[in-house]
Amino acid sequence: MRIDDLFEFTLRSIRANPMRSALTMLGIAIGILSVVLLTSLGQGVQQYVVQTFSQFGTRIIAINPGRTQTGGTGALMASTRPLTLQDARSLQRLPGIETVIPVVQGTGAVEYNNRVRYTDILGVNHQMPEAWQFELAQGQFLPDSRGSYPQPFAVVGAKVWRELFRGQAAVGQFLRVGGERYRVVGVLAEKGQMLGYDLDDIVYIDTERALSLFNRPGLMEIDVTYSAAYTAEAVARQISERLIRRHGNEDFSLMTQDQMMSTLGRILDILKLSVAGLGAISLLVGSIGILTIMVTAVHERRAEIGLIRALGASRRTLSLIFLAESTLLSLIGGFIGLILALTLLAIAQLLAPALPVELVPSYLLLALGIAFITGLLSGIIPARQAGALDPITALQSE
Repeated sequence: MRIDDLFEFTLRSIRANPMRSALTMLGIAIGILSVVLLTSLGQGVQQYVVQTFSQFGTRIIAINPGRTQTGGTGALMASTRPLTLQDARSLQRLPGIETVIPVVQGTGAVEYNNRVRYTDILGVNHQMPEAWQFELAQGQFLPDSRGSYPQPFAVVGAKVWRELFRGQAAVGQFLRVGGERYRVVGVLAEKGQMLGYDLDDIVYIDTERALSLFNRPGLMEIDVTYSAAYTAEAVARQISERLIRRHGNEDFSLMTQDQMMSTLGRILDILKLSVAGLGAISLLVGSIGILTIMVTAVHERRAEIGLIRALGASRRTLSLIFLAESTLLSLIGGFIGLILALTLLAIAQLLAPALPVELVPSYLLLALGIAFITGLLSGIIPARQAGALDPITALQSE
């Protein structure tokens, strides 16, 4: 049998039972739809996370107070000795260190001209824009206090500026931060959000003043950036040695950017495996549907099979007919699922532009390839059953 004849015969068989064919395609369409949607969302989330953490630079080490250790009796002992400004200043003298940012975070009321906004207040130093890759829209950032008690200066994020100053010039104006009077020296450019945290809805003051304002015994974190000539491991080792000498023991935790991305990578890998599992279940259900309906079709079409064999078709040709039918049903279902997935993703992007979605062409081709293989494997058993039927017995069933 020629390929075009085989294709035409298969299409005729599919059209002869539209309801059965539609139900068969539906199972595969749902499977492909779920695979494309889930992989696009998974890839989009991965890209979003990578871009989010890369916007602060790629050579950052975060130091946090406290370290959980396992004691000899199997119990957990936690050290909570705070990190101090003196610790941060001591790190600036290490080779390869470019910037050191002592960080204190809190929330409070920010007031200006009878307008009040409750927002985050971040204590940092003059090196923050360089370390975190922030840009200024107006004025300048906090000045270097050079070891003396810092002046009451503040820098506001873009959203705080819009809400409190309503687009008017803010530099030189006075506002109250946590009840204290500060002069605005700068406004930051738009930075956006990081994992739901609005980086534009923050007021920045000097770390030392923030410690006093929030009555904190120590820093929340120290962020360190280092030269490209050094590796993260080498710099982290130097930092650990310096802080251990100052504290007497390792009562802090270090996290390099590589470690952060590695941890996130493992989480995303688990997410991808979950996505693959859900897609595999959907396709398994679809393949079982094809198998069931094709086996039923073999029993319903026994007379047709006997007639085809009586006309001289070989067992191989007969098996090929049923194999082609199951494969074509699966491929059509795959195309339908793909079109539905692309349509839903387009609608989602229109309704929620911020939704992280990343379409990968190779994944789309892989989805169609999976649909083809699913149809092929699902049709093997029915094809062999059809080929094994005795033509005389099949004709007698009419």
